[in-house]
Amino acid sequence: MLLCVRLLPLLLIHTSPSSLGSSAHPMLLMLCIGFIPTVAPCPIHCLCASDIISCSGSNLSALPSDLPSYATRLDVSHNMLRAVSVDWVSQPFHRLTTLVLSWNSISQIEVSAFTATPHLLYLDLSANQLRVLNSSIFSGLSELKELLLIGNQLTQIKPEAFSGVIALQRIYLSANRLTTFPLELFEDPKGPQNLTFLDLSYNKLSKLPVQSLLSVSRHAGIYLQENPLLCDCALIALLEYWLWKQYHPLVDFQDEYACRGTAVREVNCTYQGLSEIPVKAQSYQVQPGDWLRVPCLASDFPVQDGLVVFWVTPSTILNSSVSDPVAHLSVLANGTLEFKGALVEDSGIYECVVARGSYYEAGESLEVRVMVGNSSISSTTGLARRSSGEHFNTAFTTLASCVISIILVLLYLYLTPCQCRESRGGGSGCGARAIILCSDPREVESGQRRTNGKRVAFLEPQAEDSDISVPKTPVMTLDHVSTEGILKNGSRTVGHTLADPAHVA
Repeated sequence: MLLCVRLLPLLLIHTSPSSLGSSAHPMLLMLCIGFIPTVAPCPIHCLCASDIISCSGSNLSALPSDLPSYATRLDVSHNMLRAVSVDWVSQPFHRLTTLVLSWNSISQIEVSAFTATPHLLYLDLSANQLRVLNSSIFSGLSELKELLLIGNQLTQIKPEAFSGVIALQRIYLSANRLTTFPLELFEDPKGPQNLTFLDLSYNKLSKLPVQSLLSVSRHAGIYLQENPLLCDCALIALLEYWLWKQYHPLVDFQDEYACRGTAVREVNCTYQGLSEIPVKAQSYQVQPGDWLRVPCLASDFPVQDGLVVFWVTPSTILNSSVSDPVAHLSVLANGTLEFKGALVEDSGIYECVVARGSYYEAGESLEVRVMVGNSSISSTTGLARRSSGEHFNTAFTTLASCVISIILVLLYLYLTPCQCRESRGGGSGCGARAIILCSDPREVESGQRRTNGKRVAFLEPQAEDSDISVPKTPVMTLDHVSTEGILKNGSRTVGHTLADPAHVA
């Protein structure tokens, strides 16, 4: 302080306006006044390395109050924390992207407890004692992408528990005590909008919403192995359909599903002999407004009473247990799909899902292609291509463009003709070897050529002794470079290509 008292007057007197922007003088002023920024020291029970703070295995019952707020990754696992309250940290962590709270004794999380970490991407709450996920428990985590709740004691997920967590992509709920499928994860308009991974393995699920799973499994991997599932006809139809689609969450763990093997044969879901009929792809073409009936499995056998038949359409999922007399598309009680006045947008691929009691062979197909009007269905995507009228319009436009181009070239060549001069050899100077038109004869005599904007190159072969050559234009190639970001340990770079998720015990 004494040094500041002696140097400060001298500094103020001898400092010129041009030197006020230097870094030494402002720092000295801030040091003397007492506003020098300081970096919080690492807590005594933690390890700090760059922007990573680890307080793991320190028998902490509460977090230290002097945690540095510059951290992007905070690990407080293997401690004795019992709750996550609103004031669990003393200051906001605006840079924190990864928070590890696993292997504690957390049984309660207060609402808005994570508002102090608004940019969190990864949250690990595994191996705690959570029993219920209350409404708005994760509010404030609008950027959260991955949530781990493995090995808790969850029995209930209340509505709107994930309200506001719109960016959530992966949820691990394995090894809990859930008895009801959390369908609100996909149906809550305020919840996750792009959920692509849900692990519900090793829970207590006995009944599944088959129709909803047929819809959400189109874009999400749902793991259900090691659950005490009841083998009804709807579930058998779902598992058979997933195996035919080579759905990885089932194929990778098919030996861990109880509703297979002898259990399937014990449930009488179809008439005898129906399962031996090979299933082949079918195609139907109708005009707009026509009525169409498509039988399930391309078979004339009646469907057993009480057996639910599902139809996967390009836009929704239908079943034979719910009939809407007003809808133009419905499933009859015998499993037949009925179009009451086909529309052009009905064109696409339809799949009939019903229990057979046996798995589909490699050559069998559940696809039914429906073409309304002149549309055609792509074999890979099942979407209607452009109509023949659109193809005609494109061809006509191309032809018209070619004709106009030819006319313009002819006008360009012959609208202002040039006078040809005799060559020195006695021949005409307007042969196939000519490359410059409308040149000044005096310039040709002197051997000088000036560009005047009119040039034409002939494609006829030239003699070897020709002194006129047309330079070749180099071919330009563009290399396409694709980059993929990888999310690891709090990195803010997000890749959108997900590999097949591995099994999490």
